[in-house]
Amino acid sequence: MFIVANFVTAFAQLLQALLQIYFYVVIGAVVVSWVRADPYNPIVRFLYGATEPVLTRLRRTLPLVFGGMDFSPLILLLAIQFLQAFLVRSLFQIGVGLGGQSGF
Repeated sequence: MFIVANFVTAFAQLLQALLQIYFYVVIGAVVVSWVRADPYNPIVRFLYGATEPVLTRLRRTLPLVFGGMDFSPLILLLAIQFLQAFLVRSLFQIGVGLGGQSGF
């Protein structure tokens, strides 16, 4: 049973790291959109390529433009925080409950 517990804990740690990286990618894309960076720059293309599919889907679902300001990145950042607080923490607790360890 400890193998399943360690797997769930490892998955929770991986998910936590991926969500944290994506959080910073979204922040980077927001900052780049403010400074009007060169759209042919590989970093700018990566940031937009990584965030625009999610933001476009979010914009279609919820009209989040008020007064010319797009609030969809803010909603996405809040959703990432929710996933980290709820899903990742729940996975950690499941892993510990199955007999895993809470740290390294």
